[in-house]
Amino acid sequence: MSTLKARLSDDLRSAMKARDETVTGTLRMALAAVRHAEVSGKAARELSDDEVLGVLTKEAKKRREAADAYAGAGRAELADRELAELTVIDRYLPAQLSDRELAELVTGAITAGGFAGPAAMGPAMKAVQAEVAGRAEGARVAAEVRRQLSA
Repeated sequence: MSTLKARLSDDLRSAMKARDETVTGTLRMALAAVRHAEVSGKAARELSDDEVLGVLTKEAKKRREAADAYAGAGRAELADRELAELTVIDRYLPAQLSDRELAELVTGAITAGGFAGPAAMGPAMKAVQAEVAGRAEGARVAAEVRRQLSA
């Protein structure tokens, strides 16, 4: 069992003992998503920590988007619940890059690869995503790459 998955399971057990419903429910959903990812595909397999991190990142994105949708529809109580779940999931994700750090990483990757102009968006994104490695949301990365390539 990967260390991150073991940590999720241990924290779930602790939350159940503490009768913390929000944390318990969120960790159950996260572990269910991890198990689903393990059995998807041709053969069941154990996920590495990086793959578990990818699953948690997707779950965090789902919570963020749901909270925005609920807030836009005037359902504040549901938006608050999604944001509470998001804070639980964020405990297991690496710290997100600040806008300045992201801009520096993008500048370095574009300079190193010699990318220029909007036509180089795809290759530049590939190079930047390798360096960012889950520490920034894809939309933020794409916006920064687009901004720097068009400048």
